[in-house]
Amino acid sequence: MTERLSARETLALVTDDTTFTELPHPERESKPDGPLAWQGYDASRARAADRTGESESVICGTATVSGTRAVLLAFEFGFLGGSLGQRTGDRLEAAYTYAREHRLPVVPLVATGGSRMQEGMIALTQLQRVARQSALTREAGLPQLAVLRDPTTGGGWATLGAGADVILALPGAQIGFAGSRVRPPDADPTAYTAEAQVAAGAADAIVRPEELRETLGRWLRLLTTPWGGQAPVPEALGAVVGPPVSEQRAEAGLPATGWEAVGRARSPQRPRAARYLDTYFTHRLAISGDRCGGTDAGMLCGFGEREGRTIAYAAQAGTATRPAGYRTAARLIRLAGRLGIPVLTLVDTPGAANDAEAERQGAGAAIAELFGAVASARTPLTTLLIGEGGSGGALALAAPGNTWATPDSYFSVIAPESAAAILKRPPEETESTADQLRLRPQDLAELGLIRTSRTG
Repeated sequence: MTERLSARETLALVTDDTTFTELPHPERESKPDGPLAWQGYDASRARAADRTGESESVICGTATVSGTRAVLLAFEFGFLGGSLGQRTGDRLEAAYTYAREHRLPVVPLVATGGSRMQEGMIALTQLQRVARQSALTREAGLPQLAVLRDPTTGGGWATLGAGADVILALPGAQIGFAGSRVRPPDADPTAYTAEAQVAAGAADAIVRPEELRETLGRWLRLLTTPWGGQAPVPEALGAVVGPPVSEQRAEAGLPATGWEAVGRARSPQRPRAARYLDTYFTHRLAISGDRCGGTDAGMLCGFGEREGRTIAYAAQAGTATRPAGYRTAARLIRLAGRLGIPVLTLVDTPGAANDAEAERQGAGAAIAELFGAVASARTPLTTLLIGEGGSGGALALAAPGNTWATPDSYFSVIAPESAAAILKRPPEETESTADQLRLRPQDLAELGLIRTSRTG
């Protein structure tokens, strides 16, 4: 487990030297022993203040993180377990308001055990205040990046943590809605760790403390420097307006037959999504998980820098796409829309996963969610078909009217083998069926389904 740092130590770890300035915070008059007159509460707060040097469980201020200015909300776990009380809510509300007024991203550095028992329901309702401030900040188009420290439990996890756009976690941190003292006695403790939350799609990445400032700074730069216009025509990625990316096919041109197109798209030598993304972007950072308990390694999502500006990406990696992959891509497109960032999608899948587990995970609903996200995208969306385009499982990721293709690709209503089987044709007619489907890049262009230099 990572060493537990105080709020001030965490701020020093992530902010540029001498740049942190604490925000003025509201001073609420407190009744003796708080709103519930909880005997001994004032004494507990006084001891916490003496022990930590802080007057409340959160410190709010502004600073630059690797050069990007942000509002930071650092929890002090040593002050009554970093719990949220009424004065905590006052500070958080004021900090979020300042962030919106000054158009700054918000970075919660969370370490909390939940709501403060000594303030009862008054403390619990602070979660509603926090949720509203987060929602208003989201509507304002400002990014929120949470760093989960040890521990992050209860309402703090369910609002400031899990409600952020990008969620980073320190190694070994305890993260979960239930803290260690209220879990079932037979609960598996490994389920309540940072690593388990990343594996379950509830957080994006584990970041070591020594890498936190650089990683957080890169995220802040990416999410605050949108492209500012239409994503460029993907010539650099080898669309039909340019040559194939794969040098060994540079002289091969377009496929002569439908079956050749299928073979080239399925070739293990063909470039895959990661290579395209690494070629296109100067650097990129990934988001992971659908926030519903799932991840899909076959759907690569994140944000990348090109020519000094940011473009979001969602890229299929050549495998059958799982429900979690569709939901993660939809999450990416919605986030990019809120932040004014255009989106590049790469289509490459034999189709949606259709096994029993995929059905139990809501495959149809997940595909529908992605279709809806693409259809209602608030920023320009550009698609490049780089390999297999297998039916609706591929089409869900494609931009209507702005899809391009590489020479090593095909798009089809159904795989030729399946089409032949459904039509009750013998296997030897699979190749001719591929021709009839008109699935080659040039066929798609003639049908008006993909763009080229001639179709504009």
